[in-house]
Amino acid sequence: MNVADAMTPREDVVTVEIPGTRDDVLEYLQERTFSSVPVIKETDEGEEFRGIVSRDALIDRPDEDQLALLVEEVPTITADASIQEAARLMIEENERRVPVVDGKLEGIITVTDVIRAIAEGKVEGDAPVGDLARRDVNCVYAETPLTVAERELSHADVPYGVVLDDEGELCGMLTEVDIIEVARVVEGEDDTGESIAGQDDEWMWEGIKAVGNSYMPTRNVEIPAEPVSDFMTADLLTVNKRRTAKEAARTMLNNDIEQIPLLSGDSLVGIVQDMDLLEALI
Repeated sequence: MNVADAMTPREDVVTVEIPGTRDDVLEYLQERTFSSVPVIKETDEGEEFRGIVSRDALIDRPDEDQLALLVEEVPTITADASIQEAARLMIEENERRVPVVDGKLEGIITVTDVIRAIAEGKVEGDAPVGDLARRDVNCVYAETPLTVAERELSHADVPYGVVLDDEGELCGMLTEVDIIEVARVVEGEDDTGESIAGQDDEWMWEGIKAVGNSYMPTRNVEIPAEPVSDFMTADLLTVNKRRTAKEAARTMLNNDIEQIPLLSGDSLVGIVQDMDLLEALI
């Protein structure tokens, strides 16, 4: 099976165009729960692929408004490459969406496209998820403010947090998608303060009198401070180690989720992310 058989063709790919702003991307990420959006620019020679803008970039760089400065270069693949090659590239580069480029943007292949191929039996999917799951699980406390939880996910560099209650028991799941859905961009002003020495400051080189403060416009991503329990998914699906990659892929597709807790009896022992299922192909 080749990339061309699984990818979303160019005519169906949602893109944003330079010049543009962060709000153009935020709209798509919130409405369609994408993790990133391809960026193009119209030139005299036609459409030119420039890179992608991810939801991580929007959160990590809240003061940047210009789309061109938020664009990231990413690896690309050709339509005649195999699904296995695409899976390997996604794993090695930790990329969820790989543009299909041959001179120009021809489409995009995503983790979901590969997961669909596994679920439909078009590629290998018999590996047990117990062999693919990660044992290091990122967790957050149910009463943690969402602002703090967002930082926890960012520092851990993972798109999810398994939510634990007061007894340390599994009670929900929080994802980047949950956070981006309630995030909004706010504008304001910030006082730069008196950044020069006053007449009586011991560290001054010269006696200069500050005559006023300066203000600069700011842009920030505002995230609600209510507890994680207000935003998490409480009705969780789980999987045991004997389930196959194909079965887990079907569960993810049917329920529009990207990770499933791995249980042994009633105990949390790991996490199966959609990216982990790609390991079954390589």
